[in-house]
Amino acid sequence: MSTFCPGCGRGIADDENFCRQCRAPATRGPGFPLAMSPAPPGPRQTSGKAIASLVFGLFIFFFPFSIAAVILGHLSLSESRKSSGRLAGDSVAMAGLVLGYIGVASVPILLLAAIAIPNLLRARMAANESAAVQSVRIINTAEISYAAEHPAAGYTCALSDLGHISSDLRSGQKTGYRFELSGCTAGDNGAIGTYQVAAYPVAVNQTGIRAFCSDDSAVIRVDPRGSGENCFESGLPFE
Repeated sequence: MSTFCPGCGRGIADDENFCRQCRAPATRGPGFPLAMSPAPPGPRQTSGKAIASLVFGLFIFFFPFSIAAVILGHLSLSESRKSSGRLAGDSVAMAGLVLGYIGVASVPILLLAAIAIPNLLRARMAANESAAVQSVRIINTAEISYAAEHPAAGYTCALSDLGHISSDLRSGQKTGYRFELSGCTAGDNGAIGTYQVAAYPVAVNQTGIRAFCSDDSAVIRVDPRGSGENCFESGLPFE
C-alpha cells in the first residue's frame, strides 16, 4: 500500500523513508497518516530552467526564443512548487515569463512593420519622383522666361538666376532629388542657346529610383538606374 507525498504529490510506498521526487524524509507515528517533515537544511538550488527562461527572454524580438522563455518559465515555477522549498528562482522565472510574453505579443507589431515600412518607402519614392518630374518642367519654363527677359544672355546655367522657381529648387535639392544645370553653349551672337537639366536621387533606392533630364527642347527623358549622366546619353522619353 502506498500514500502520496504532500510536497510533490508522488506516490510513496510504506517501506520508503524518502520521497524519490523531492527527497523529503517521511515520518510516521502509530495511528497517524504519513506526514512529511521539512526538507533537509542546506543551500537552495536555483532552477536551471528559470535561468534559461530569463536568458531566452532577453532575446525579446526573436520569436522562437520568446516561446522558449515562456515554456521554461512555466516549467520552472511548476518544479519549484513541487520541490518543498528545495528549488529557488521563482523571481528569475517570472522575469523570463514577462520578457517572453512581451516578445510573443510584439510579433504582430513586427509583422505589420515589416509589411508597412517597405510600402511606405515605395510610396515616398514614387511621390519624390513625381515631384522631380514636375520640378524639371518648372525649370524648363523658368529657362524660357529667363531667355525672354535676357535676350542678350540667353539661357542660364545657374539655378540661382531663375527667379520663377522656389528657393529650395534654386538651392539644387528638393524632395529627395538633386537638380543640376549644364551644357550651356553660346551661339554666334554670344547668347547661350542650349542648356541641360538633370534630376537624380540623393540616395538611389531610398529617396528615388529613376533619374530625369531635359534640355532646351523641353522633352523630358528618364533613366531607370538613377543616373543623371546616363539620362542624357541613353534616357528614354518620359511618358
